[in-house]
Amino acid sequence: MPLRWADFDANSHLRHSVYYDFGATVRLEFLSKYGLTYELMQAGHFGPVLFREEATFRREVRFGDVIFINMLLTKLRRDFSRYSFRHEITRADGTLCTVMHVDGAWINTDLRKITIPPFIIGDVFDALPKSEDFEWI
Repeated sequence: MPLRWADFDANSHLRHSVYYDFGATVRLEFLSKYGLTYELMQAGHFGPVLFREEATFRREVRFGDVIFINMLLTKLRRDFSRYSFRHEITRADGTLCTVMHVDGAWINTDLRKITIPPFIIGDVFDALPKSEDFEWI
């Protein structure tokens, strides 16, 4: 992910909220890459909703660092209605800087209620890399 001057705080390290923005960007880019675009979600009246987004900060990210963010599926309901992801943010040298855990579901954007998503979700989740501790819930 490219880092901008505005991403840093008074302590000269990456602001905490930027990690969450990067995680959301990685998730939405992945979904879009596999055909689950913003336009498709709008037309189908569904979208992702988060229940928990939690980061554990292990090492600083500083201006000039090159970072990588992976995304692993850690839990999934068999009807694809609920899911959990883990993001691991590392520096180019492999140093693990942050681990983020995300729990979410799909919402019907008209009814504003949790829903079972359309069939395309199964294909998208099949393409996701799964963690070593992946589990069906």
